[in-house]
Amino acid sequence: MMSGFVGIFMIFFGIVWTVIASQASGIFALFGVFWTCMAIAITVYNFKNATGKNRYSAYDITDSSEEPDPLNQKFGSPTATNDKKDNKFCPYCGTAVEDDFEFCNNCGKKLP
Repeated sequence: MMSGFVGIFMIFFGIVWTVIASQASGIFALFGVFWTCMAIAITVYNFKNATGKNRYSAYDITDSSEEPDPLNQKFGSPTATNDKKDNKFCPYCGTAVEDDFEFCNNCGKKLP
């Protein structure tokens, strides 16, 4: 959501830049128009992402059973087998775990 508010500031900056630069030179005004268009696109994306049901996040903070990954929904998820014997690391926090552990010894979540 914070990126959306920064985007609003970028839009206002672009409009002010374009108005001032149009009095000086045409190339600077074109840069202002480009800047403003990009700021509008980024702001709309960020507000849509912040208020949407399935948000994109650079960090996987939820389990796939709690909230599905929108990229997997759009492009299809890879078929991976998660046997308890193949677990070397906790999928939630990344801590190394033994094959016979049912719960992570660091975050306490149940291992798949």
